[in-house]
Amino acid sequence: MRKSRILSTIFLLSLACAPDMGDDAIPVVAFPDIIINTLLPEYASLQSKGYQYINDGGVRGIFLYRVNSSTYYAFERNCSYHPNDACATVDVDASGLFLKDSCCGSTFDLSGNPTGGPAFRPLRKYANFVSGSEITITDQIE
Repeated sequence: MRKSRILSTIFLLSLACAPDMGDDAIPVVAFPDIIINTLLPEYASLQSKGYQYINDGGVRGIFLYRVNSSTYYAFERNCSYHPNDACATVDVDASGLFLKDSCCGSTFDLSGNPTGGPAFRPLRKYANFVSGSEITITDQIE
């Protein structure tokens, strides 16, 4: 009798520590290459704020972050925690220092890595290439 209680307790504890199986990966959505001309006025925030939201690609759009004049990061705006929730979208925090999903409370650094909240996966990063004043974002996942 005691052995069955111990086994039952171990089984229940193992279920409590199991990963959230409802936490699916971000869906994969193909999109055509996005070409950004940084000299155009609609992309001025890349220079002034250091980032730009691009609505044309990804699941919920792309967050384009300027690291320096020749390096950019392109991240999926779909939060990596419960990405199928209607509100699972990351935005730049008012401080401008990190990304935040106000739905689940997850936070991410500007390199796309989780820093707080329930998210444990980084944001999806898309390949991009810089040529002069043009940035090309592809649907290739890095």
